[in-house]
Amino acid sequence: MPYFIKKYNQNDYSTWNDFVAKAKNATFLFHRDFMEYHKDRFADFSLLVFENEKLKAILPANFKGNSVYSHQGLTYGGLVFSSKLKAKKAEEIIDAVLFFLKENKIKTFHYKPIPSFYFLEGNQEMDFFLFKRNAILEKKEMNLAVDLKSPFHISKSKMKHFRRIENLDLDIIEEQEFQPFWQNVLEPRLQEKFKTKPVHTCEEITFLKQRFPERIKQYSVYQNDEIIAGITIFETDNVVKSQYGATSEKGEKVRALDFLFINLIHKYKRKGKHFFDMGIVNSVDEKDYNAGLLQQKEELGCTVYNQDFYKIDL
Repeated sequence: MPYFIKKYNQNDYSTWNDFVAKAKNATFLFHRDFMEYHKDRFADFSLLVFENEKLKAILPANFKGNSVYSHQGLTYGGLVFSSKLKAKKAEEIIDAVLFFLKENKIKTFHYKPIPSFYFLEGNQEMDFFLFKRNAILEKKEMNLAVDLKSPFHISKSKMKHFRRIENLDLDIIEEQEFQPFWQNVLEPRLQEKFKTKPVHTCEEITFLKQRFPERIKQYSVYQNDEIIAGITIFETDNVVKSQYGATSEKGEKVRALDFLFINLIHKYKRKGKHFFDMGIVNSVDEKDYNAGLLQQKEELGCTVYNQDFYKIDL
């Protein structure tokens, strides 16, 4: 087998990041500065795949128990390939990775690819090869996104309220600080509604913003100098993703979050983005979906793009 695989270590920092910058299916989430903001929570098991000393693929991954995951601390993962790599090579690489995992006594490999709409050329080479290697589709999530390049339909009721809200004294601000949204809206509302906290602390999202100032943005809605809603954006070349969206009780009464979403949808359509990703619609226990959230996102113009999770017993 012509492939050499090694586990990532800190000496590979520049090699890894240079590869991410040029890969055909990578986003800034795979940069080591993003991956390592929570490195204390995950045992890293990221891999680099070389062919004749040339780096052909990487796998952002972590280790837990007897399993390797691609990567539990990221929204998505999977193998990342060099820009001109063809499907046949991708098949060879997945076999090389599986062989490496077996040699390292790994029992189970969990694989979470990036949704295909993140890349103009798609990202589904691996689906077929995983199926042929007896991968089990262990979970599916509904990922809701607006295709900004195709005709999309925002519901009449949303637009009716939007036109009414436009006459209110609401200001949309792109902020450099996350504290107003985190402290006054996001954290209290998540605690009140779901008894949970955002995945990122305010300090963590501030750190990531400093590392990726053009990729992470905060938009907030103010009424009479009081913050009432906000959306935190992760922006890739092709897609803008609402990582967090929340509104205060006062914001709910004037539908401030819808007002912000509709403005941002049109803003990023004008900027030439292809998709506006509004994320998944899981229920709190993740065993079902949140029907109300699904309807809300569909009314904002979203359609369903499945997020698949595979498992291979080694």
